[in-house]
Amino acid sequence: MAEAVVGDDVIDIDPTTRQLEETTAAMLGKEAALFMPSGTMTNQIGIRVHCQPGDEFLCEYQSHVYLYEQGAFAQLSQLVAHTVHGEFGVLDVEQLRPCLRMESDHSVRTRLVCLENTHNRGSGRIFPLDKMTAISDWARQHGLKMHLDGARLWNAAVATNIPEKTWAAGFDSVSVCFSKGLGAPVGSCLAGSEEFIRRARRARKLFGGGMRQSGILAAAALYALEHQYRRLAEDHTHARLLANSIGKCEGLSLLPDQIDTNIVIFRIDPRLGTAANFLAQLQTRGVNGLVTAPQNLRLVTHLDVAKDQILQACHAIEGVAQSLCQFSA
Repeated sequence: MAEAVVGDDVIDIDPTTRQLEETTAAMLGKEAALFMPSGTMTNQIGIRVHCQPGDEFLCEYQSHVYLYEQGAFAQLSQLVAHTVHGEFGVLDVEQLRPCLRMESDHSVRTRLVCLENTHNRGSGRIFPLDKMTAISDWARQHGLKMHLDGARLWNAAVATNIPEKTWAAGFDSVSVCFSKGLGAPVGSCLAGSEEFIRRARRARKLFGGGMRQSGILAAAALYALEHQYRRLAEDHTHARLLANSIGKCEGLSLLPDQIDTNIVIFRIDPRLGTAANFLAQLQTRGVNGLVTAPQNLRLVTHLDVAKDQILQACHAIEGVAQSLCQFSA
């Protein structure tokens, strides 16, 4: 980062930022890409560019664009979200068919489908490629655009050995993040056609996302792509170790049983107390996590947690579960 060659990206003359954008676009099989501070911004600008005020987009009811971005689509772009209940984040095209609205002066216009891969609230679930393709084909038939929240698309690609460009092929825009499993300190990219990115650049300025010497940040993302990409498989292995320990514990249940990538969500039986209490007990043993519901706890593996630490975490989970079971008895 200290050695990055920089310019002024607000006027598109930062060479390191441009290198990152070209690299990302090539990996995703798109014509162009645009660097932004966050995945929330790339998602919201992607949605905005595809739609007009009063339009509607379809998304899974626990998707990041709906739950964790403050309803920015409504606040900033005057759009409506139509949520559909999936199975741990995965939708089927048959669920979407009834959601398409007929053209009418009385209703919103359906214009976009947003999918998420891997799915955060789905415990890192990989959205099956055949289901994505079926949804994309249906959307095309009805003139709908497709946006992919691929913040963790790298994890899906590494876990399946299917390249990102294959996952991204059915989408008009794709958002990817460098600051999660890849370990960069900040930054995401939005990719699509050259015309789409031209319009996205204008929206980025409006949203306050234009940065001057952004090559300093882009350099970290480039390093992450080069050096931290393949090691994502270690995180997936570590997540399965955690899941195996959780599966052995009375009073704990995985949500879902299948662990695809690097996120593990599990439920604590109420007789053992709340998720917040369980987490407090884990924290006394040096293990942290995130409460996502009164009885649900989320753990994420990443490059800062080595295998020996994962094994310590497994021991801590088993120990806390055992002690709470004894107490509840």
